[in-house]
Amino acid sequence: MEISNLPISPSIRSKLLSKGYTSLSSLSSISPSFLAQELSVKLEEAVEVLRAVSDTTTSKSAHIPYGIIPGAVTAWDMLSEEQMQRHISTGCEDLDAILGGGIHCKEVTEVGGVPGIGKTQLGIQLAVNVQIPVEYGGLGGKAVYIDTEGSFMAERAYQIAEGCIYDILDKFPSNSREFLSCKERLQVNNFLAGIFYFRICSYTEQIAVINYLENFLTEHGDVKLVIIDSVTFHFRQDFDDLAQRTRVLGGLSLRLMKLSKMFNLAVVLLNQVTTKFTDGSFQLTLALGDSWSHSCTNRIILHWNGNERCAYIEKSPSVPSASAPYLVTGKGIRGINSNFKRARIM
Repeated sequence: MEISNLPISPSIRSKLLSKGYTSLSSLSSISPSFLAQELSVKLEEAVEVLRAVSDTTTSKSAHIPYGIIPGAVTAWDMLSEEQMQRHISTGCEDLDAILGGGIHCKEVTEVGGVPGIGKTQLGIQLAVNVQIPVEYGGLGGKAVYIDTEGSFMAERAYQIAEGCIYDILDKFPSNSREFLSCKERLQVNNFLAGIFYFRICSYTEQIAVINYLENFLTEHGDVKLVIIDSVTFHFRQDFDDLAQRTRVLGGLSLRLMKLSKMFNLAVVLLNQVTTKFTDGSFQLTLALGDSWSHSCTNRIILHWNGNERCAYIEKSPSVPSASAPYLVTGKGIRGINSNFKRARIM
C-alpha cells in the first residue's frame, strides 16, 4: 500500500509526498519528532500519521499466511520467461544487437547524453516502435510519454510513425497479399493514438503522475512502455536540499521498478548531463549524482565520436559493455547501414 491510499488528511498526504515519502516502508523507521520537524506539523499530527501506518501494516500482514513469502519463483522460471520476452526495437539494428534485441521489458533503462544527441528522438522512436504488431516483430502495445521539458512534438511523432510503417511495408513485395494487408492495418493516426501524453510542469506533478501510474496502467493494460523525458529537469531546478532530493528520487525509482515488473513493461528514463570534478579536471557525467546511477537496471550513454553519434552501454546485468553508431534521420533513429543513410540527417 502506498502513501496515496493512507487514511490521513489530504494536506498531510501532500506534505509527505513532497518530502519523498511515497510508501509505507519509507516511514517504518521514522520517529514522531523527526517527522513533525520534517513536515512542519504538530507532534500529535506526526504521531497520528505513524499510528495509521502501523495499523495499516499490521492489517495488511494479517492476511499473509505465516511463513509464506508471496511472489517466489524459481530461477528456471525466470530464465524461461526472459527467453520468451520480446524487446522494443530502437530502430537501429546495431544498437538492438548490443542490447540483446532492444529495450527490455520488466526493466528500467536510463538513457543520457548531451543536448542535441538524440535522446528525445530515441524516446519518440520507442513510443512508436512498441506499437508494431506482434506478427511484424513488435509488442503490439501502447506507450505513456511523460514530458517534463516540453520537448515532445506530435509532428515529429507523425514523421517517425510514417518511417516505421515504411520499414514494415518494405519487407513485403509490392502488391502482394501481405503488403496490402499490412498497408491497410498500419495507419499513422493509430500510432499517434497509442501514445498517452502527460505534460509535467513541476516536481510535485511528476511525483503525482508516477504515483497515479498504477491506476492508469490497470485501466490501460496494453501499455508496454513508460518514458520520462527527462527525469532530471525539475529535480535540478527546484531542489536545494540534496538529501531530500536523493530520498524522493530513490522512492520514485523503486516505484517505477515495481511497475515495470507488475505490468511487464519497459521504463525508459531520459537524463541530462552535468560536470563532475575528477582527477584534477572537470568531466561530463549524467546528472543526479552517483547514488542515482544505482537506481536503473541498464544505463546507455549517447555521445559524439567525432561527427558520428554513438550509443554506449555503460551498465547492464545481461549484456556486456559495447558501443554502436546510429543516425538521427528525418524518419527517426536508424543504423548507419540502413536505407536512410542518405536521408536528411538532423
